[in-house]
Amino acid sequence: MNDLENLLMLDGEVFPLDNGCWVKFEAKRVEPSSAIPHGVKYSLTLHDKRNHRVIGYDNAHSFKSTQKYGAKKESYDHIHKKMDVVSYEFESAAQLMEDFWKSVDYYMENNL
Repeated sequence: MNDLENLLMLDGEVFPLDNGCWVKFEAKRVEPSSAIPHGVKYSLTLHDKRNHRVIGYDNAHSFKSTQKYGAKKESYDHIHKKMDVVSYEFESAAQLMEDFWKSVDYYMENNL
């Protein structure tokens, strides 16, 4: 089974964490397009004890980069970190999962 299939199998799964936070996965195969060239619509989120999303990796809507320098690129892949939104470069399903879990670990170590 490949990494994309592993991600797709997690669709709808919710994982409670020991500290009261929880993680939710959503992933569905879609027709590749200019907005979603990799053919998967996803949302990986970490929620705090009060059910507020504190981290989210998704491509549910477009996002315009607000970088000071360079061309403004419209992208669908992005990261929500509390109130901030930053562009995310989707490389593979495996890299997405690794990056998400690293963000979760960082949040747990520095915000609780």
